[in-house]
Amino acid sequence: MSRALPKYNKRRVGLAGGAAAVALTGAVIAGTALAGESSEGGGADARTLAGPGTISCPDVASRLPAIPASAQDEVTRNLAQLDQQVTEANKRLVDTVGQGGPNFVQNAILGPLEDKRTATVNRIATAIGRTADRPAGLDSLAACTLTK
Repeated sequence: MSRALPKYNKRRVGLAGGAAAVALTGAVIAGTALAGESSEGGGADARTLAGPGTISCPDVASRLPAIPASAQDEVTRNLAQLDQQVTEANKRLVDTVGQGGPNFVQNAILGPLEDKRTATVNRIATAIGRTADRPAGLDSLAACTLTK
């Protein structure tokens, strides 16, 4: 009987230690989740007071030459796609506030947006170029900026 007692104590100590570890882990997780909340009920912290800004891009439609009738539908569809791309980028900007390092917005939002806009502007130029002179210099309209 004396041999069973040490094993029983080991199990009891192990069980109590495991329960304490689980409780401590739960307390750390809860403390981390509540770390930014204040008891005053203000509900706003510094990140929500300063807006993330908006993305502004040059207007492509105003810089286009006369659009042939045969290309009008495709150009209109691509212009709508340019607007949609900016809307999605602005949504992503709001959704990712506080993430990443100092170049996060440039690398994760503005860079890919410029690539998408370049492809769309090239499709517009190609559509016009099928029946008229292909417009030059539209690629310069692909880059967007962040305004605060």
